[in-house]
Amino acid sequence: MLIRREARISMAFVDEIILKLKAGDGGDGVVRWRHEKGKEFSGPSGGNGGEGGDVYLRGVRDINALERFRGKTSLRAGNGESGKKNSMHGYAGEDFYVDVPIGSVVTNTKTKEEVQVLKEGEEILLLNGGHGGLGNEHFKSSRNTTPKESTPGKLGEKGKFFIELNLMVDVGFVGLPNAGKSSLLNALTNARARVGSYQFTTLDPNLGDLYGFIIADIPGLIEGAATGKGLGHKFLRHIKRTKLLLHLISLEHKDPLDIYKTIRNELGEFDKSLVDKEEVIVLTKSDVIDKESISRIRAEIEQTGRQVWVVSVLSDESVKALSNNLTRLLGDRK
Repeated sequence: MLIRREARISMAFVDEIILKLKAGDGGDGVVRWRHEKGKEFSGPSGGNGGEGGDVYLRGVRDINALERFRGKTSLRAGNGESGKKNSMHGYAGEDFYVDVPIGSVVTNTKTKEEVQVLKEGEEILLLNGGHGGLGNEHFKSSRNTTPKESTPGKLGEKGKFFIELNLMVDVGFVGLPNAGKSSLLNALTNARARVGSYQFTTLDPNLGDLYGFIIADIPGLIEGAATGKGLGHKFLRHIKRTKLLLHLISLEHKDPLDIYKTIRNELGEFDKSLVDKEEVIVLTKSDVIDKESISRIRAEIEQTGRQVWVVSVLSDESVKALSNNLTRLLGDRK
């Protein structure tokens, strides 16, 4: 019996967004005077302003983390507090953390500087808060015992950032629309991905968890996807960090080998490194043709040098066999 655990992407999946971010401004220094009882002398006691809060990126294991920014794309850290009397400095502004899914690439739209968040809990300083201004006590000296000057706080850094998620998963399902990717994901895991008999049922990547290994059902490719046809390269980038590709080909097609070459070509056109990834070919919907035809097609495709598995989601036995083969293969790679 398969153990199925869920790791789903919400229907409002956001894998790219532009955020306007600003670090906090430093607090102003102030002019204040110390009045001591019984003494005529009044010395300077104006404190410095607090530091403005910084802006950090923080990696989280939440594929939907960018969704929370959908309705609020202008965000900032806290400002530093102005200085106070009696030599008291202002409080520093609160730092702001932008939680992004592991695998996010964050680009400053003006400078084009790019950072990647690849580890859970990783914190990357993105914008520096402004320094606090100086109070008049700072300017006291033997020559200037009653300074009346202070300085304002500095402005915090700001910028506009494009955040793009490249999924980091163990297994990526690729193939033409209706190759059975969502159905197989549902059979192996508890993803409950939407399925249908028309192209592009999957509009966002679906995720499933199989014994701790994360599987992504990448939306169906068509010929020309690398140049933007169909769902285009919007989802091809999610394959780049995938450790293992399962290339699903429906046995409903008259020439499965030709279908395989078509998709391989699209992967190579988008990024040549994709065709060098470890790959297993999975012939799906084995219930639609006879065993003799399956054997012939399998032998033909095995000439590519790839492993070839056969499955029907209508057969618990074949699903279990594929699950065992997959977990064994992934376990060997740890």
